[in-house]
Amino acid sequence: MTKAHMWKAAVDCDHKYDGEFFYAVKTTGIFCRPSCKSKTPNYENICFFPNAEEARKEGFRPCKRCRPDLLEHTYDPHLEFIEDTKKYLQENYASNITIAQLAMHVGVSQYYLSRTFKEKTGYTPQMYLSTLRIQKAQELLVTTKENSTEICFQVGYQNFSSFYKQFKKICGCSPRCFRTEKGRKGN
Repeated sequence: MTKAHMWKAAVDCDHKYDGEFFYAVKTTGIFCRPSCKSKTPNYENICFFPNAEEARKEGFRPCKRCRPDLLEHTYDPHLEFIEDTKKYLQENYASNITIAQLAMHVGVSQYYLSRTFKEKTGYTPQMYLSTLRIQKAQELLVTTKENSTEICFQVGYQNFSSFYKQFKKICGCSPRCFRTEKGRKGN
């Protein structure tokens, strides 16, 4: 890989090259992964290394933002707040949670939370919350005798029509049909 290719990867913060090489900034004394989101250094102030050990031997410290010192793919700076978001939703699924409250809880902007959560999990936070609620509703439909309306409010929906629509979308049948089918299989 040429120096020009490595420079382009660093400027583009291209994660595909993480582990392929590292770049160090002479003026700061740190080395980074190509995907590091820190400010792009001047071209004349950088040098490239095939691995983290070589950068260390030259006296560079690992960046605290992208953590190039950790084994490849073991550190994802987004993972912690994504896990915090999931945990918060799992513990509070029955509450009326807004994206603004969720973003404030994990300490990022609403846009950043929505975009990054979807990128990392494949779901928006709202989709993830709906799935949690419907899973809990399925459990309650099978294990209790409560009617669908009571369950709807217990799992956090504010009205039955939204609950019914989401349940049918996720499960492919109505809550009543789900209970009937699961009841037959259980007997």
